[in-house]
Amino acid sequence: MGQKELASLRKKYRAVCGLLDERTRRVWAAAEAGSLPYGGVSLVARATGLSRTTVHTGMRELRGGPQKAIGRGRSRKAGGGRKPLTYHSPELLQALRRLVEPTTRGDPESPLRWTCKSTRHLAGELQRQGYRIGDRKVADLLHRMQYSLQANAKTIEGGDHPDRNAQFEYINAQTKKFLQQNVPVISVDTKKKELVGNFSKDGQEWQPQGEPEKTLLHDFPDKELGKAIPYGVYDVGQNQGWVSVGIDHDTAEFAMDSILSWWKHMGCKTYPEATELLIMADAGGSNSSRSRLWKMGVQRLADLTGLQVHVSHFPPGTSKWNKIEHRMFSFITQNWRGRPLVSYETIVNLIGSTKTSTGLKVKAKLTRKKYPNGTKISSAAMAKLNLKPATFHGDWNYSALPRG
Repeated sequence: MGQKELASLRKKYRAVCGLLDERTRRVWAAAEAGSLPYGGVSLVARATGLSRTTVHTGMRELRGGPQKAIGRGRSRKAGGGRKPLTYHSPELLQALRRLVEPTTRGDPESPLRWTCKSTRHLAGELQRQGYRIGDRKVADLLHRMQYSLQANAKTIEGGDHPDRNAQFEYINAQTKKFLQQNVPVISVDTKKKELVGNFSKDGQEWQPQGEPEKTLLHDFPDKELGKAIPYGVYDVGQNQGWVSVGIDHDTAEFAMDSILSWWKHMGCKTYPEATELLIMADAGGSNSSRSRLWKMGVQRLADLTGLQVHVSHFPPGTSKWNKIEHRMFSFITQNWRGRPLVSYETIVNLIGSTKTSTGLKVKAKLTRKKYPNGTKISSAAMAKLNLKPATFHGDWNYSALPRG
C-alpha cells in the first residue's frame, strides 16, 4: 500500500475520531483494516496511531468470536488505559533518533555503526540502554518520526570538478563551431555489455494472450556465446549512428577500430571534403582521457584518415550528458525491449533496424577480432605522437595531427 492510501486513511480518521468513543473507534479501525488487502492492520495502525493489538481486538469483536465480551459495553474515558512508552520515558524518541540519524553512520561512537539498522537491532540497543521496548514498537515510533524503508538512490554523479561547467561550455562552443563549418562531430561510447542467449530482457512486447516469449530461468552466461560489447559512434550533425558489436574485450584499440569503421562505411561518404574531426568522449572506460592506448589510437586515426582529430572529454562522472546516450543508445534499448538477444545476428539486426520519427538511422557490424587486455604503451612511443594539448585543460582537450 502506498502513501496515497495512508493519507486517505488519516484524513478519514481525523474526520470521525472526535465522534467515536474507544470501542467504536477500534471497531471502525478494524472494519477499515478488513477491507484492505494483506498489510491492512499495519496501515490502519500507522494512519490512526492505534496499536495493532487494538485493531486486532476490534476485528475479533466484529467476527463475534470468544473475545467479544471483553469489549462489549466497555468504553474508557479519554486519557484512560495504559500510557505510551514515551509518556514514562520522554527521552526515548531522542535516543532512537540518535541511532538512526544519517549523520551517525560515520560516527565512530555510534553503537550500530557496523550493524544493519533493523528494528530488531534498534530494539536490542535501546534495551541495552535500559528501555523496555520491542521491535514492533520501534517500527511504530520510526513511522511517527517520518522514517521509512528506502533503497539507495543513484543521483550523485561523482566529484564536482571546479572546471566542470567551463568544460561543458568549451565542448558546446567547439561543437557549434565545427557544425557551422560542416566538420564532422561525433559522440562515442560503449553501451552496456549484453548477455547473448535466450535470456529475459526488460520491457514488454505484444504477444498472443497467455503466450509470452519463454526464456531461461537464470541468467548464467553461455560460455560459447559469451557477451556482446556494442561500441557506438553517433554523428551529431547528421543524426546517424554506427555500432561495432565486439565479442572480446572493451579496450581502447576496439574503440578506435570502431571509429575507423564508422569513417570507412559512413563518415568519408558523408564528409568527402573533411579535413578535421571532433570526437566527444567520456573521461573513463575504453576512451579514457588518461589512457595511453586511446591516445595512440587517436594518432593512428589521424594518420590513416589524414584528418586533424580533435578530442574533448566530458568531466568525470558526467557520462549521461554525452549525446550518444540519449540520442542513440536509448532508442536501441527501446527497439529490443522484451526481445531475447539469442545470437549476435539478432543483436546486429535489432541495432541496425533502429529508427526514429526524427530521422535517426543506425548501422551495425559484428567484429570477431580479439582485443587482449593489458597492452602497455611506453613513454618512448608516446613521445613520437603528434599530439597538441589545447590551451584550456589540455588533459581533456587535445588534437592529433597526421604524421607525414
